[in-house]
Amino acid sequence: AFVIIFSFVVILRLCTMSADECNDPAIPLTTGGVRLAPAQDLWSTVKNKPVKLRMETSGLGSEPPMTIHQMFLATVQKYGDYPALRGKKDGTWVTLTYKEYYQHARAAAKSFLKLGLERFHGVGILGFNSPEWFIADVGCILAGGLATGVYTTNSPEACQYVADNCEANVLVVENNKQLIKILQVRDQLPHLKAIVQYKGELEQKLPNVYTWAEFMKLGESVPDVELDVLIDSQKANECCTLIYTSGTTGNPKGVMLSHDNITWTATAAGLMTSLKMSEEEIVSYLPLSHVAAQVQDMWICMRFAAITNFAEPDALKGSLANTLREVRPTSFLGVPRVWEKMQEAMKSVGAKSSVTKKKIADWAKGIGLQASYNAMNGDSSVPWGFTLANALVFKNVRKALGLDRCKACYTGAAPITKDTLEYFMSLYITAFELYGMSESTGPHTISWAEGYRIMSCGKVLTGCKTKLDKPDTDGNGEICFWGRHVFMGYLNMPDKIEEALDAEGWLHSGDLGKHDKDDFLYITGRIKELIITAGGENVPPVPTEDALKEEVSIISNAMLVGDKKKFLSMLLTLKCNIDDNGDPTDELTPLAVEFCRQHGVIASKVSEIINKTEPAIYKVIQEGIDRVNAKATSNAQRVQKWTILPRDFSISGGELGPTMKLKRPVVSKMYQEDINKFYGE
Repeated sequence: AFVIIFSFVVILRLCTMSADECNDPAIPLTTGGVRLAPAQDLWSTVKNKPVKLRMETSGLGSEPPMTIHQMFLATVQKYGDYPALRGKKDGTWVTLTYKEYYQHARAAAKSFLKLGLERFHGVGILGFNSPEWFIADVGCILAGGLATGVYTTNSPEACQYVADNCEANVLVVENNKQLIKILQVRDQLPHLKAIVQYKGELEQKLPNVYTWAEFMKLGESVPDVELDVLIDSQKANECCTLIYTSGTTGNPKGVMLSHDNITWTATAAGLMTSLKMSEEEIVSYLPLSHVAAQVQDMWICMRFAAITNFAEPDALKGSLANTLREVRPTSFLGVPRVWEKMQEAMKSVGAKSSVTKKKIADWAKGIGLQASYNAMNGDSSVPWGFTLANALVFKNVRKALGLDRCKACYTGAAPITKDTLEYFMSLYITAFELYGMSESTGPHTISWAEGYRIMSCGKVLTGCKTKLDKPDTDGNGEICFWGRHVFMGYLNMPDKIEEALDAEGWLHSGDLGKHDKDDFLYITGRIKELIITAGGENVPPVPTEDALKEEVSIISNAMLVGDKKKFLSMLLTLKCNIDDNGDPTDELTPLAVEFCRQHGVIASKVSEIINKTEPAIYKVIQEGIDRVNAKATSNAQRVQKWTILPRDFSISGGELGPTMKLKRPVVSKMYQEDINKFYGE
């Protein structure tokens, strides 16, 4: 009853306010006070249904919950004049302080309200990292919407699915290239009310399409009190953000994250890695639609009053190195592919050095590797010659990479090889491995200076728990998570949440792992079939494989490969007759023979096509792959290389299980040589 009366009084007051009064915040917004909505369940798949938090009775897991606004305001009140966001405009760095960042986010929130953003409806953001991306995201949350990052590599159809699934009222796009995608599917988005373009001028004026400058002015007439009432009504256990992630098959899933998921995880991760308030500085370049980049670049930085510097859009094509040297960040997160690119570039430079320089580098790297292993094992001593090696090589390398101020380098979002880790250890640079998922608001285990082991993903986030479900004799079990970082649920997908969360509320990762005696976690395999490329993109193999078999009828089996690799490749088999024992023969099936004839080829055996590398058949397969690639949701999901295997898969051959299910690890092992050829290994 109190809430109803209070709301009525506020509305009545709004109706009788003068224009001058509207500019004064009427409700004293505070950082304190726990705001929770009543909730019975640990999970939800409905956008406006709150959840029960996994609170602990003591320690970090018992910290009072906060909304995004409470966390933001706490930083602004104490560090308002400190720099928050830095981006380049016409080649010059432009800085927003935390106070300005907060004011911009409020202005954006009021503009979203003016455009008709409804409570718990999405605002999709499609573009490269920038201050506007952050302001739109935070502004959306303050206005009561669901902030939703969309990958820039998404096709128009993939953008449509996400925007429709989150019932987006507004889409914020970077430029004309992204705008065109949305315009192509606009008529399939019944909830869409407006589009905002945050870089450059509009190439043509269209109804309900705004430039960033126009958008930021739209909400000037919205009273501050209207926004304050909305902010004040937000609860820490309600949804505020959606991260879209791919499953093994089917459409992406909208991972619902609550205010508490984000604010608690940002606090826990920062405290565990000993971040200092207002002393940290990072470079933002990884896709913000990915949970790892969003949590580090936006939320941990906001919580610890850090500076976020935005890289150029062509960062991963080469300009990142320049930005790192300019900014000299205090921490750096790179996906394995970034570390590999740095390794390749440095090896290339090293190969051109003189014999003397090569000898010095090799000598120093031997010392660096030993010193790194000593540090990892808690031994503070360094090998003889370390001081000289540091002066001649290590310091210069760190400076050249822009990592001379870097207290911690991290790798995550995909598995990294030991070769790459040891290469950097030899230069006295340790890349600390992180492990987690969208469903755990990013990190679940963290490696850091005080606790790491090579090839381990570190130790569980303080305040959280790990359980290994159904462990085998070697101690390998499915990794399950518990803590306040565990997500709310999948938007509108109750069937999927049952697969992810068990009856007790543990999150099942689908990954296999084990602990060593010191509780370091090691990932030992994947239950799920998702391929994670070296760039950190999750690719479900089945849709691509099935699509190709549909396109090219002579193909019997297709298996996508490319885990930890730079691109995807495919192993193919052709349709052939089966002998009495159920074993595949070399003879093509009658339909396969006919397929060949229709394409001007006389062939009756698989070997005839492979031995001749039959041009017409190889051409038609490539054309089929091209058609499948054209429908891919991103560049990372396109198949770049393929080969035809001499023998079809079978149960007897070991490639198929009793229900004819493809046994991917077996096939990978059997055809390792062919796979290695794809990647020049």
